[in-house]
Amino acid sequence: MIPIQHIHPMLVHFPIVLIYLLVAIDLMALVGGSAVTRRSGAGTISTFVALAAGMFAMGTWFFGGLALDHAEAAGFSSDVAEIHESLGGITAFAFLIWGLVRLTLWIRNREFRAVTIAIPLIEVCGAFLVTATAYYGGLLVYELGVNVAKTAIAG
Repeated sequence: MIPIQHIHPMLVHFPIVLIYLLVAIDLMALVGGSAVTRRSGAGTISTFVALAAGMFAMGTWFFGGLALDHAEAAGFSSDVAEIHESLGGITAFAFLIWGLVRLTLWIRNREFRAVTIAIPLIEVCGAFLVTATAYYGGLLVYELGVNVAKTAIAG
């Protein structure tokens, strides 16, 4: 069985990749004149990538909390972990809400000119948010070694 603290690092790359992919899809759709609020090819793909980003972000956040509980039970404590946890929660809920907003727009199947330009701009902000969250997660692993087994280096 996979240790519970290892599930977070297994999932974490999915929402990261999905939000960057979403930005790319929606910027290309904007340049190409496609409305991602409609049930078109680009709109459908974009909407379901947004939903997947939200669902993976929530799962990642949940298992991140369990991983932090495991580390704290072993005596770990750090302000970096608290920042990462806070940013992770904000990111997860923001992505979930964004995925639901995108689904609502897709269901309504109308082109909203004002929203067309705002969508990729909002998603770029989401990409910055996930980047900041990932930065602090990287500090936890690569600087502080939280939930990482120590390896002996043969000399």
